[in-house]
Amino acid sequence: MWVIGLMSGTSADAIDAALVEWPDGAAARPFRLIAYREFPHAPALQGEIHRLAAGELPGEAMLAELVRLDRVLGDRFADAALELLREAGVEPSRIAAIGSHGQTIAHHPEHGGTLQIGCPARIAERVGRPVVADFRRRDMAMGGEGAPLAPFFHHAVFSDPAEHRGVLNLGGIANLTWLPAGDGGDRVMAFDVGPANSLTDAVVSLESEGRERCDVDGARARRGRIVDAYLTEMLADPYLARPAPKSTGRERYGLALAREWLSRARREGVAVDDLLATLVELSARAVADAWRRMAGESVEPGAGRILVGGGGMRNRFGIERLEAALRGVPVSSMGAAGVPADAAEAMAFSLLARNALLRIPNHLPRCTGVAEARVLGAVHGVEWLRA
Repeated sequence: MWVIGLMSGTSADAIDAALVEWPDGAAARPFRLIAYREFPHAPALQGEIHRLAAGELPGEAMLAELVRLDRVLGDRFADAALELLREAGVEPSRIAAIGSHGQTIAHHPEHGGTLQIGCPARIAERVGRPVVADFRRRDMAMGGEGAPLAPFFHHAVFSDPAEHRGVLNLGGIANLTWLPAGDGGDRVMAFDVGPANSLTDAVVSLESEGRERCDVDGARARRGRIVDAYLTEMLADPYLARPAPKSTGRERYGLALAREWLSRARREGVAVDDLLATLVELSARAVADAWRRMAGESVEPGAGRILVGGGGMRNRFGIERLEAALRGVPVSSMGAAGVPADAAEAMAFSLLARNALLRIPNHLPRCTGVAEARVLGAVHGVEWLRA
């Protein structure tokens, strides 16, 4: 079964699109990545998404902008799917469906709600194929966090009978999945750890007035020095100590918090590069602490391996600090286990959509905090479903 997966993460810097061939039954292996491409958002569009997510518009304007961006992003997702198919030489009629995560604008488990935009009905009409979307809401209706959902994919494609593994995605938010060796899924643990790129990207964008979008390779952070008092305060954030299941996003670690830290650094004479170094260290230590909580009781210290994907994989300084914080736990790209690191999240929603079409569960209850597994996702364009 050929299914496209579409994903735009908390960084809101691009749409990832992956066309994957999956088995027609419940098994996920063997699978084949047929085509993958990243479609960057223009800086202006990224800024609009971030401002909407940060609630930095008056009420009436916010509602209008929400409706407008839902349409704009729906068309952007459709364009990405059509261009991916064109470049791969594949007719839309060849694919069974599209799985679209959408663009998260708000995620509030404490209120039992979440919101992703990028109108799936527009994608279905533009491409002429069924679209499976709105994956998080049913999990939340069951009392779950609605996230993380990618651990279902991680277990399906990365689990190993002999090796303990962690799967770490470094997008705007860092999320970590623990895959015990030989486990059938009952002991898999996963949660959103805390910020990865969201705060550093936002600080760079604010400080440069939008001229720069990120700290390339972590070059500025590498020049900086960790501010111990800031790091201590950051690590005392109650979210980091909360037990799983838990999930978070830009509503907590986004533009508003970055602005607070940048304003404080300016008032107190702290260099921006020092603030960036401190934020990178925050992410590294939070991930290392999460790994030790997940794996520490099950394996010898230093055992196992962590597979990394997401934009943070390209931040060389960030990876160096992560390796230092992990104290000997090997860190490698997801590509070492057969999945291109950049394509992993889009592939995940391709798999979730395939399972939805087959009417078989597509999430891990322990990871989101629900009592049993269900089939997540609503289908748009049901008339195009294959018998």
